[in-house]
Amino acid sequence: MYSLKIDAYSHIAPIKYKEALEKAGFQTPHFDRPPLYDLEERFRILDKYDGILQVITVGLPGAGNVGDKKKSLEIAKVANDAMAELVLKYPDRFVAAIACVPLDDMESSLQEVDRAINDLKCRGLEITTPINDKPLDSPEFMPLYEKMQNYNLPIYIHPARLVTHADYKNEEKSKYFIYSLWGWIYETTVAMTRLVCSGVLEKYPDLKFVTHHCGAMVPYFEERIIGFYDLFQMRAGLELPLSKAPIEYFKKFYLDTALYGNTPALMCGHNFCGPDQMLFAVDMPLGDSQMGYRNYRQTINAIEQMDIDDNQRKKIFEDNVRNLLRLPV
Repeated sequence: MYSLKIDAYSHIAPIKYKEALEKAGFQTPHFDRPPLYDLEERFRILDKYDGILQVITVGLPGAGNVGDKKKSLEIAKVANDAMAELVLKYPDRFVAAIACVPLDDMESSLQEVDRAINDLKCRGLEITTPINDKPLDSPEFMPLYEKMQNYNLPIYIHPARLVTHADYKNEEKSKYFIYSLWGWIYETTVAMTRLVCSGVLEKYPDLKFVTHHCGAMVPYFEERIIGFYDLFQMRAGLELPLSKAPIEYFKKFYLDTALYGNTPALMCGHNFCGPDQMLFAVDMPLGDSQMGYRNYRQTINAIEQMDIDDNQRKKIFEDNVRNLLRLPV
């Protein structure tokens, strides 16, 4: 029914980026998935579905978490150059690239943002949470938020928690992939809450954030968020630097559909954010035993089964991301 579907949050690891990380001695456990760097394999998957284009972002680890200022900058430049090259070379596959920057050095980060957007034509910025163990509302990140608001381009948030983040204090590492399955959802939720309650979205009202996995826990717990902050403000005297209720700022986030299917959950997210802030995405090729086949199939089917009209479905598949990234029609 829909001739075009734009995957707004697709992961990729261009060969040059992969080699730069390995040369720097950084472990790349997620790069065992061929579609991340093997374009032929990636295109074989895309060809199973009609009319899919992708917005590409680097796969984990993000360049901002390398931990060495000089290496981080070099690796970020390699990643951004490589993604921009792919967009130019394969316009029938990739509609835009989302830049990454070395957030361990704000001055170089801002310079690379300018280069990526102005010279390479990237259409947004991806950051991880936490950033070198720091929360996203740290004062040092404010110049970045101001710059992205001025560019009127979004910041993509991707959670980053390692297996060494134990589930319990008396253990040395996480078990049963809990650090990723649930830890990443928690990291996203915490980041959203810090951005809201610290007043970042009050200070930068036109700043746009894209959240992976349909806004994590937030849409499901809407009434809990309302009730708790009402209670804390009434009984504990909590004062937040906000001119509106906290929930109004939570509703400013964009949500992608990377839930691997699940129509009721997608409806929960859609009811929370409204028809103009949900973006089609499947987390390709991560989180999928079939490297993307399963997630594309199940996500497309789940969106088709949502209780919304065709116009709203088209917004999810194409229109919303075009508007957000200011892509040509």
